[in-house]
Amino acid sequence: MKVWIPHESGRAFLGELPWDVTVEVVEDPARLPSEAAGVRFWVPPFLAGGDATALLGELPDLAVVQLLSAGADAWAGRIPEGVTLCDARGVHDPSTAEWVVAAILSQLRAFPALARAQARREWAYGEVAPTDELAGKRVLIVGAGSIGSAVRDRLAPFEVSFTLVARTARPDQGVHGVEELPGLLPEADVVVLLVPLTEQTRGLVDETFLAAMRDGALLVNAARGPVARTEALVAELRTGRISAALDVTDPEPLPADHPLWAMPNVLLTPHVAGSVRGLLPRAYRLVGEQVRRFAAGEPLVNAVVDGY
Repeated sequence: MKVWIPHESGRAFLGELPWDVTVEVVEDPARLPSEAAGVRFWVPPFLAGGDATALLGELPDLAVVQLLSAGADAWAGRIPEGVTLCDARGVHDPSTAEWVVAAILSQLRAFPALARAQARREWAYGEVAPTDELAGKRVLIVGAGSIGSAVRDRLAPFEVSFTLVARTARPDQGVHGVEELPGLLPEADVVVLLVPLTEQTRGLVDETFLAAMRDGALLVNAARGPVARTEALVAELRTGRISAALDVTDPEPLPADHPLWAMPNVLLTPHVAGSVRGLLPRAYRLVGEQVRRFAAGEPLVNAVVDGY
């Protein structure tokens, strides 16, 4: 069978594959390496948009689409019947959790303001000190999956308390249901968004959600931009009542004239939480494992069901 991957460098991390597996590299969908017939396993490019799904209609023998991203929103609902969609759950846990911790610390310790002062060559002690601190904060993690657990583990040494929220409550694990958010938001100092983008989570962070956040709270979005309603977010941030750290926005990329760029209480990064040097080794080790499972007729891991 043929396996298509998007990176030549990925071959080195796949491990030993069955003798009858042929791996070909598709860096440009407009220049395919061979006939589409016989391609059973396809790995699209990392963070490929909805336009990449057009290739689905050209692969008559396709059985598995293995994403390199943790989110499957661009693909869910577009996969042909009989084709299994798998995400890269677990691959991005370390990198995204690191970004969340870095973003929280940067905002609480006023690093963006200090970076702006450095650019002006100003010693800004009087401007920013004393800063806030992470110790003692109450952190609400909305999205209690593998990345949420990784964030919790990395924040634990900072002497914070946690509340985790998932699509459905898991009382035996101390995880609350999403319907409990109205009562949980007013108690949180930091709210971290890590949910996948689905019809249920689109626009989750709206005027009501933001109004329920306590004064001085920090909103951290490492999920997807449309999880938050941008107009509502901009309006709330303009008041200065809360602050935000955003790795994702809606629209994305953010236009140069968008008001979020100029807000002093907003830290913006260009969707880089998962883009680290260790991504491809981790991702292609998962791909190799999945190819071996598929070739042996074993169940695949990380199958996407209902967008999750």
